[in-house]
Amino acid sequence: MRTDVMGVPFDNVTMDEAVELAKDVLSRPGAAYCVTPNSEIVYRALHDPELMELLRGADLVLPDGAGVVLASKILKTPLKEKVAGVDFSGRLMDVLAAEGKTLYLLGSKPGVAEAAAEKMIAQHPGLSVCGTADGYFQDEAPVVDKINEAGADVLFVCLGAPKQEFFMARHREDLNVSLMAGLGGSLDAYAGTVKRAPRWMIRLNLEWFYRLVKEPKRLGRMMCLPKFILTAVGWRIRGKK
Repeated sequence: MRTDVMGVPFDNVTMDEAVELAKDVLSRPGAAYCVTPNSEIVYRALHDPELMELLRGADLVLPDGAGVVLASKILKTPLKEKVAGVDFSGRLMDVLAAEGKTLYLLGSKPGVAEAAAEKMIAQHPGLSVCGTADGYFQDEAPVVDKINEAGADVLFVCLGAPKQEFFMARHREDLNVSLMAGLGGSLDAYAGTVKRAPRWMIRLNLEWFYRLVKEPKRLGRMMCLPKFILTAVGWRIRGKK
């Protein structure tokens, strides 16, 4: 079941339910794509009709961020829980390892995807990473060809929003994968080039604060969060659907 949060139709699922949805998608023909919008992406989509259309057209729409969950409660359409993309990807890799399916990693700086692959294989025994490519490319056609040649079942697209969403939507007919997942900076987290917040901060939904302390230059981007919440309050007051 999907729940509308300011125009974006989120799958209203727990992490376990999201994994089950992904398993179902993997069994279908064609290339599906999964998006993981946080409050920044949703706020941007409110002012970008093309991005909003891409989010609405996704096969899986997972709420990556406490801000989205808070907004859903403000709007009286509560989502069950936050389903962080990086944690979802970890659960999905367990499924791939168990079912003998292959994974391709696309994104980040040169060398990061390779380092992430090593860590992923160590953390998820049996996982097969069939190829990697960095996100520094101009011509997308050779990238698509390389992914198809590798015979990947699943593609992690870590190009940052909204570039990754546009890439997935643009090439869903060209790629022979079963599922693409837009996962932002997840490869950096797996490779260790960017450290995640301590678990207690993640549990308290303070991961955004940890990242801000570590990367003060993110302050401008972080300002989207209060704007997003204020917009949600405005929608609630006006009774907007």
